Amino acid sequence: MTLIPLVYHASYSKLALPPRHRFPTTKYAHLRQYLLDNQLATPAQFCTPTAMTAQDVMQVHQREYVEQFIAGTLPTAALRRIGFPWSDALVERTLHSVAGTTLTASLAVNQGIGLHLTGGYHHAHYDFGSGYCIFNDLILAARNAIASQQVHKVLIFDCDVHQGDGSATLSQRHQGIISCSIHCKENFPSRKQHSHHDIELTKGSDDNLYLETVEQTLALLIRIHQPDLILYDAGVDIHQNDDLGLLNISQEGLLRRDLTVLSMAKSENIPIAAVIGGGYSRDALQLSRRHSQLFIAANHLW
Repeated sequence: MTLIPLVYHASYSKLALPPRHRFPTTKYAHLRQYLLDNQLATPAQFCTPTAMTAQDVMQVHQREYVEQFIAGTLPTAALRRIGFPWSDALVERTLHSVAGTTLTASLAVNQGIGLHLTGGYHHAHYDFGSGYCIFNDLILAARNAIASQQVHKVLIFDCDVHQGDGSATLSQRHQGIISCSIHCKENFPSRKQHSHHDIELTKGSDDNLYLETVEQTLALLIRIHQPDLILYDAGVDIHQNDDLGLLNISQEGLLRRDLTVLSMAKSENIPIAAVIGGGYSRDALQLSRRHSQLFIAANHLW
């Protein structure tokens, strides 16, 4: 049995937000504890990322945007679009979380798999953030893996319920990054962008249609692009009871999806780095159970 590397930093859940804010910032700490309590992980598996520098982030994002965010001088409208009030804690969390996905990708290249207990900031664009996403960790990780010559081609396979619009626009700027988004057509963002591959599912789509779509799409993309690394956004906001999701996927469906994606990567000997992506519920335990399906699937296969 492989000791699967898990990436986590305490800053992920140390973010003070206004009362009744919709973003479940405590879910990362809850998920880590849930994995430990249920023998789905051991303390020895956890790796801690070192914060990314502003210069690193500028390899993907506009210098002025990066500088303004870090200094706390972003215009009010820009912060409103992101959805968070600015704070030093937000800067710390952001720089550690994007570094975490880059670390996860590097670990996956070396060990076949890596799992990140946050990540999937796919609404972040070149010069602005959106939908709780400030810097695009998926593009940063993909670009870093290519620039360091670990790999030549990276597939971003995004199964969050919302389109990865930021990944779509940013992937066009960087050679070797292929973006795919399987998402709910009627959900955020209202104005969709063009990924290399977009698969839109209608509101209320169920397990059978969804799982068939995921399996057929990934098989085709692997055949066409022959990626050296897959970055998998395993968002659980596709769940039928998610606060912001419009699909009708069961908990069993989540597990089957994750088993499908991970097993296809493993059978093709393609390293896979997964981020937990979106998932929204005021019930912390239920949210941990949904996100834990990814770790259950990984433990079953590795």
